[in-house]
Amino acid sequence: MARVGSKRTARSETRQVAALPWRLENGQRRILMITSRETRRWVIPKGGRMVGKTDPEAAAQEAMEEAGVKGDIDSQSIGVFRYAKGMRDGGVRQCVVSVYPLEVLIQMGVWPEAHQRERRWMTPGEAADLVHEPDLAGLIRDFAATPLAD
Repeated sequence: MARVGSKRTARSETRQVAALPWRLENGQRRILMITSRETRRWVIPKGGRMVGKTDPEAAAQEAMEEAGVKGDIDSQSIGVFRYAKGMRDGGVRQCVVSVYPLEVLIQMGVWPEAHQRERRWMTPGEAADLVHEPDLAGLIRDFAATPLAD
């Protein structure tokens, strides 16, 4: 899939999209976290914007590829977080990531990056405590505190 993630914001940040996979367990929200391929840190599925897809569609595609989940993606972002992406050449690229909640309806046993990542359902508090980006931790906490729509 062709990506358009090289588009830059005014501050020369690469724009990306991410899914925040969630489900209800016993009336409480749970967040699906995955490990990054290289550093093995806990993250949410994210990647570059995609030609021919809206940002929420691209986020849902990342969730399928990286976490093996499908579901209903929200058309509105719940916010953005920033992080510094380490490059293979030793450089660093600043990224700004729009986050879209994805209510998980299907969790696949086999998915494209299953052999490269671990995935784990967590409470929102656990997920927020484990991520390294303070803005993402805040988005997770704020999302968990938002009442569910009827």
